[in-house]
Amino acid sequence: MASMSESEEDILFEIPEAEQLLLKDSVGIENMEVEKEKSSGCCKNVCGKRRKFPVCIYYILGNEFCERFSYYGLKTILVIYLTKWLMFSSDHATIIYHVFTMLCYFSPILGAIIADGYLGRFRTIMYLSILYAIGNTVLSLTALPPPEAYGPMIGLILIGIGTGGIKPCVSAMGGDQFSSDQERERRTFFSVFYFMINLGSMLSTIISPILRADVHCIGKSCYPLAFGVPALLMFVAICKYSLTVSITGHCG
Repeated sequence: MASMSESEEDILFEIPEAEQLLLKDSVGIENMEVEKEKSSGCCKNVCGKRRKFPVCIYYILGNEFCERFSYYGLKTILVIYLTKWLMFSSDHATIIYHVFTMLCYFSPILGAIIADGYLGRFRTIMYLSILYAIGNTVLSLTALPPPEAYGPMIGLILIGIGTGGIKPCVSAMGGDQFSSDQERERRTFFSVFYFMINLGSMLSTIISPILRADVHCIGKSCYPLAFGVPALLMFVAICKYSLTVSITGHCG
């Protein structure tokens, strides 16, 4: 039992003997707990029991990787596609490029309204991801000969609505999956989340031009493959969602 100071012993003389014993025992227990915590060399939030990440987190991370790969891979070769394959002038290609970009950054407003007022975040992500994948598929199929402009424009509109519509929902829904005592896990999630954004963006800007120029499926290029790989990744993310729901029963 740890020794007590003189001031503490003086106070004990004024307390009945039974209460003195209880007080000494409580002081001894507190000192033992402090020594045990010091000897452990770490605090609870470092050495505490590791909690598992919610299953839905892996769907969110995969969805974000596929979506960023699709978006930046498309933007990397879009102007070349418009000018070299669809034979738009550079001025018209620039207009289409910037209108598409504007739609991508305007549609988050629509996604937020749909998620908060009607469908909720998870169903909004799911439905708009399907719309996104359909847009990628349309763009890929209409890149086959002969060149025509209507199909690609429809694909770009669907992609613009899909990529922007899920943007206000993904990170917020990821944070919602953690309880109040999972602060460490939540911080880890956001670190990995932004890593997946940059990883998908970086890989797509490297891989998409290679698929377009180095694979010669139609003449000296292969736009259907360059647009088809992002479409495939989006369908993989959607299938992963379906598997997640079948395992957990929900993901909201």
